[in-house]
Amino acid sequence: MTPLEPAAPHELATRSPGRMAWRRLRRDRTALVSGVVSVLLVVVALAAPLIRLAYGVGPQDDFKDDLDRYGMPYGISGGISGAHWFGLEPGQGRDLFMQMVYGMRTSLGIAFAAALMTTVVGVLLGIVAGYLGGWVDAILNWVTDVTLALPFLIFTLAVIRPLELHFYGPREAVPGWFRVVVLISLFTAFGWTTTARLVRGQVLSLREREFVEAAKAGGARVPRILLRELLPNLGAPILVAFSLAIPAYITGEAALSFLGIGMLEPTPDFGRTIFRSLNYLQTDPAYVLFPGVTIFVLVLAFNLFGDALRDALDPKSQR
Repeated sequence: MTPLEPAAPHELATRSPGRMAWRRLRRDRTALVSGVVSVLLVVVALAAPLIRLAYGVGPQDDFKDDLDRYGMPYGISGGISGAHWFGLEPGQGRDLFMQMVYGMRTSLGIAFAAALMTTVVGVLLGIVAGYLGGWVDAILNWVTDVTLALPFLIFTLAVIRPLELHFYGPREAVPGWFRVVVLISLFTAFGWTTTARLVRGQVLSLREREFVEAAKAGGARVPRILLRELLPNLGAPILVAFSLAIPAYITGEAALSFLGIGMLEPTPDFGRTIFRSLNYLQTDPAYVLFPGVTIFVLVLAFNLFGDALRDALDPKSQR
């Protein structure tokens, strides 16, 4: 092909930013391994009811007959056997493998929902602040600064119990779905700031571009410019922000449950299981090992894939 000849359509597609990012992602072994592990863990979480049927044990089934008088499982390493792959929970007698499977379902469900809500709120506020500027930008920046200044943990400790007492009596059982909604709402209320700042910075550089000026000259209104002109050009930072928010909320949810303000019994949860397992560090180390390794692999896989995705979409970010 001579320099004057136009490039073939397939060559232009090959050189498109999406194709180039996909090529870089495929060449990154860390991205491939972490991506495969992340997908497998998501599939396990989604297929938890099917795994329960195949395994033959539910997360709330107890096997207290397999515990000694001190509440410790018979056998080695916490009662690991063909019937109980990760053993049994001391004192509870529940199957630890099913607790991990359904705990993964809990963590990923909350993390994905919170990451989605955070991304939506952050993108909307960031794109409005960046495009309109002026007093709108000043107010949204002030709200962002105030939100960043609020201590998340202290605010959560102060809010969760009063919210429950407002809707339920002191002796009423709080349903699991209510705590899920509260946690997702709290993560969203505090987590949108990073995405908003990122999107605002991108919009500040895009709003003076030719395609935006052309849309203005054509009589396009502000909503159309925001949604049809600017938003499609923000796909890469939005995708990266979303992918990196998931592991952050997995650890955040586990930390709150570890402190006793996360998910409640009988909902399986990593943080609560790890907290309870600390009393058995010497007598049943497998009880600590399995949930600790599971959440470590879960968070590590999503973090590595998020970093690899950022590097693939923005090669200049590579060090």
